[in-house]
Amino acid sequence: MVKKQRKEVKISVQFDQDIISVYTYGEEIFGEIAAKSFVADIYSRIWSLDQMYLLHPECRHLPTKDKRYRNIILGSYLIIYKIESDNILVLRILHSRTSIKKIKSTRKIK
Repeated sequence: MVKKQRKEVKISVQFDQDIISVYTYGEEIFGEIAAKSFVADIYSRIWSLDQMYLLHPECRHLPTKDKRYRNIILGSYLIIYKIESDNILVLRILHSRTSIKKIKSTRKIK
């Protein structure tokens, strides 16, 4: 069995801003407890990427030959991350109604 390399998970500044919006919206619509639970689920999935980064499919909106852009679908949200040589960079969390143009701008996040 081939052992995958463990990679450090990093979060972009844009993701930090997105998660605040996700929490605020969830709190307004579903209440504080549900919003906290949802955000905890998001972070649980993100931190598991250190070893399971190849588990999720390539992001169909950001195709590359090496399939470096991948996504996690969680309810109505798309979490986009990039596999780099020594780490995983979580780029954005976007609602499913987000325009394709906005999703494609994710490539420019450092």
